[in-house]
Amino acid sequence: MNDSNARKLLEFIAETPTCFHAVKNLSEMLKACGFKQLNENEKWKLSAGGKYFVTRNGSSVISFCIPEGEWKGFSIAASHGDSPCFKLKDGGSVQSSSPVRLNVEKYGGAVLNSWFDRPLGLAGRVIAVSSENGEVKTREITVDFEKDLFVIPSLAPHLKKDSESKASPDIQMEMLPFAGYDTEFDVISLLAEKTGVKPEEIGSFDLFIYNRDSGRFWGQDDEFIVSPRLDDLECVFGTFEGFISACESERKNENILVHCVFDNEEVGSRTRQGADSTFLQDVLKRICLCENVDEEGYYIRLSKSFLVSADNAHAFHPGYASSYDINNRPQVNAGPVIKYNAAQKYTTDGISASVFKKICQDAGVPFQVFTNNSGIAGGSTLGNISAAKVPVVSVDIGLAQWAMHSSNESAGARDIDYLIKAMKEFYSSSVKI
Repeated sequence: MNDSNARKLLEFIAETPTCFHAVKNLSEMLKACGFKQLNENEKWKLSAGGKYFVTRNGSSVISFCIPEGEWKGFSIAASHGDSPCFKLKDGGSVQSSSPVRLNVEKYGGAVLNSWFDRPLGLAGRVIAVSSENGEVKTREITVDFEKDLFVIPSLAPHLKKDSESKASPDIQMEMLPFAGYDTEFDVISLLAEKTGVKPEEIGSFDLFIYNRDSGRFWGQDDEFIVSPRLDDLECVFGTFEGFISACESERKNENILVHCVFDNEEVGSRTRQGADSTFLQDVLKRICLCENVDEEGYYIRLSKSFLVSADNAHAFHPGYASSYDINNRPQVNAGPVIKYNAAQKYTTDGISASVFKKICQDAGVPFQVFTNNSGIAGGSTLGNISAAKVPVVSVDIGLAQWAMHSSNESAGARDIDYLIKAMKEFYSSSVKI
């Protein structure tokens, strides 16, 4: 087995503790591939054959590649860069006690017990603020202390009451990371030392506690991987590699190729940089304006577009067989999973599924199907949220994984190759509905 893509994936995850780092790292990779960065607060000038990207809030990024000739629509893939974790509270971020503990709150649907007894780090962004002549200026600095700073120790079973054995941990009381016995522990001072910004110039921060366990291979033939943040950095990486490969190759696709990484999926996407924002809509409309396409032309092009929403899927776990559908039980290392839901928590329908199945067949990639147990509501993802803002034909897919939302998740080492091949084929193909 050629595991080079799986190794690159684990390296990417290790360098991406937060959504801010996802955007920073992807931006650097895009620039290395000849993409030009655009700013939302400036006028855009686009050219045929051009490659561009734009960020919002430093935590979401949309990149696109314009063909040389006339274009008909948009070929879009979307995934998310955030993962369940703990966010450091501003204004009283340290709880004074012995030992000192950080005051945090849960971000997303984290499996709380999986965070006990692990090496934890601190990363995110710091906002430096200044004012001059009545103008307030902010500057964002991405930061990662790159050190095992904290642990959340679990309580020994000897000290638990019977009623506590299966109870969900109390986040405010039991899930605060231990920082040590240093009563002078000061987050602002640490940030100032790390960034070189004066303490009085630090306006605020968006900092997250993250699992510093290293991603690794496991299994007799190294056929599996275990890592933090597989949901959804695995799909971010796989769709991005397929996108870049298609942009750099000669293609027949008449569409503008678009790659999106959104923030805040784990908390509902209802932010100005989430999938429920106007970010994608704004970018597509501005492309049309630059290409002298009027409003009617914009809607015509949307009708000829296609969206692949890529967010990991649940692999079958035989220990919990009753939680799954009786037939559709995805396996790891068996290819991308097409996700269906009658309540439209997944946006897949007969048309979009047929298109993606054909793309996989043309790419020589296996595919499989996920549907929820009919008595379990299940989760949702980006597809239906994005399609409500940008109404294009859409399919929800993902790679099968175990232990979704755990601090460590497991998946198949071969599946990342399948996703890259499928996405390159998608971006290289003209989809005509």
